[in-house]
Amino acid sequence: MKPAAELRQGSTYRKDNIPYLILKAERHQSTSGKRQRAAEVKFKTKELISGKIQEITVLATELMDDIILDRNQMQFLYESDGDYNFMDQETFEQIALTAEDLGDAVNFLEEEMIIQVLMYEGRPVGVELPNTVIREITYTEPGLKGDTIGRATKPATLANGYSLQVPLFVVIGDKIKIDTRTGEYIERAN
Repeated sequence: MKPAAELRQGSTYRKDNIPYLILKAERHQSTSGKRQRAAEVKFKTKELISGKIQEITVLATELMDDIILDRNQMQFLYESDGDYNFMDQETFEQIALTAEDLGDAVNFLEEEMIIQVLMYEGRPVGVELPNTVIREITYTEPGLKGDTIGRATKPATLANGYSLQVPLFVVIGDKIKIDTRTGEYIERAN
C-alpha cells in the first residue's frame, strides 16, 4: 500500500480486485478562506480489464493498493481480423490482443517489433511501447520552400494510416521520430 501522492503516471493499482493504470496524475493543494484543506491527487485512470477510462480524486494521504504488473517481452507478429498476435520471446507461446486492448499503441506497431506485454494474474491487459519510434511518411502535402525552422505544421500520414502534424519541411519518404505516449512528431530521423 502506498499513499496516493506517491503514485505517478504509469503506476498501477488495484481497487475492488480490478487493476488500473494511471494515465495522468495531478496534485492539488487547495485553500478555502483561512482554512487550508488537505492535499488531493486527481488521477485519470484506465481500467485494465475493460479499458474504461475515468477520472477520480483522492486525498494525497489515502492508501492505495499499488501493484506491479508482470511484463513479458514479446514480438508483434501480425494483425488478422482485428486480433493483434504476439509471441513470447522465451516460451514461443502466442497470444492475441484486440485493438481495444492495445489502445493508441496500434498506431505504432510494426511486424517483428519487440514490446513489453503487461500481464495481470497471467492475463494480458495491455502493452508498453518504447517511448519513441521511427516511422516513414507515406503522404503529406508539399511544404513551403525555405521553411526549415517554422512553427507551422501540416498533416502527414504513415503507412498504417495514422495521421499526425509535422513541420512544413517534412516530405514524403522522410523518416521521423514520434513520441508514442503523445503521438506527436519529435524530429526528423537520419
